[in-house]
Amino acid sequence: MRQCDCLHFGCSLFNSSGRRHGHGVTASYGEMCYHDNSLVSASLEALIQHLVPTVDYYPDRSYVFTFLLSSRLFLHPYELMTRVCHLCVEQQRSGDALLDKIRFREVAPKLVQLLTEWTETFPYDFRDERMMRCLKDMTHHVARGEEYSWRAMQQMTQRLIKRLSALGQYEEAVSALNAVAMERPASLKSKQASGQRSDVMSACDDPFVLAQQLTHIELDRLSFIGPEEFIQTFARKDPLENHKGFFRKRKTSNLEAYVNWFNRLSYLVATEICMPVKKKHRARIIEFFIDVAQECFNIGNFNSLMAIITGMNMSPVARLRKTWSKVNTDKFEILEHQMDPSSNFSNYRTALRGATQRSETAHSSQEKIVIPFFSLLIKDIYFLNEGCASSLTNGHINFEKLWELAKQVSEFLVWRQVICPFDRDRRILQYLVTTPVFSEDELHLASYESEGPENNMEKDSRRSLRSSLLHRENRS
Repeated sequence: MRQCDCLHFGCSLFNSSGRRHGHGVTASYGEMCYHDNSLVSASLEALIQHLVPTVDYYPDRSYVFTFLLSSRLFLHPYELMTRVCHLCVEQQRSGDALLDKIRFREVAPKLVQLLTEWTETFPYDFRDERMMRCLKDMTHHVARGEEYSWRAMQQMTQRLIKRLSALGQYEEAVSALNAVAMERPASLKSKQASGQRSDVMSACDDPFVLAQQLTHIELDRLSFIGPEEFIQTFARKDPLENHKGFFRKRKTSNLEAYVNWFNRLSYLVATEICMPVKKKHRARIIEFFIDVAQECFNIGNFNSLMAIITGMNMSPVARLRKTWSKVNTDKFEILEHQMDPSSNFSNYRTALRGATQRSETAHSSQEKIVIPFFSLLIKDIYFLNEGCASSLTNGHINFEKLWELAKQVSEFLVWRQVICPFDRDRRILQYLVTTPVFSEDELHLASYESEGPENNMEKDSRRSLRSSLLHRENRS
């Protein structure tokens, strides 16, 4: 039995076992260093070996998640899988074919368990054809040793293929929706005509219902983000940069699609406000979105909340002083205070902790909803990655850093798995994801058309925008 096999980090997927507390006791076992019985550093070879199950050993679940998540900073998932499977087989070799078969039959269920955790937590790794070939080879190997494990491998592969198929369908659907949304809004040359276009309140005039539909979109898109996408995005010296092909091209596409959704919602809000011809209609749209933002806050949908605030603070909207004078901004100022970026978003972080605690003790599925302000989550993980070295001076991997990365990403996994409890309204959803929105230049010009320029700089800006947009229209 290898050293420190007795280490346990609790029954949850992940806890704070990666941190130092006080002076404590540091001990090294071969190429693995522990502090207060928590792994803090090791060589890459030792970490790979620690992942390999044996007849009397299976790695702690938190270790499996942490290493599978962050190992891609140091080697490609295919390389890791090849080495793990090779080691698992080789460790059972004794030179006696019959004894080897018996020993592999004993370890096979644990190998299947490890591969099951891998395929269920990081299924997108298996979009790489080499990963699927390796999985197929192991299935054939297991089939020669133990029928129960072989059947488990088959079922695992079927679930994986189903998940990857769903991912492909999701990506195609998002691509199709984006293509529809790329159609341009009515020409600004006839603002009176464009003002007759349907607006968000004709699609849904109930702020609570719209907030529910936004929550559907958020949770749908969150559910397709792979946890490894965070790590792959921020690893500047990512060895995957040298790998071409299918896996490389798609490694963070779902995370990027989610960020694009935030941007679209912000521009949708700004477009809806700048589009109406009449001042009282624009004011009504602003008040409506304030109410929607409030409902998003109540639900725990902080991402949509921040997107709405961002849209309302865009300069083409903010400059509409006559419109804003007709709006009661008390609620909006409270919401802005909640999402104030000062002190590293301390108010938001307090609200997020409250929503997380509510989720942990929830009695209904609605209370479980926590949708973080996603750009800040990415920023936090980015600075954790940039602020700590991945490798130590002795060549060991800094596993304390990997524990911290895993803690942040594992919290996201809990939020991601919530099923939205609200009824879907396809008409509203369709409006939110496909209605064309203005570009930044178009927004500025629409704003000037709503409330004329107030100074020479704005007059020059409007003249320039009209000229450039007219030129673009003629070219298209």
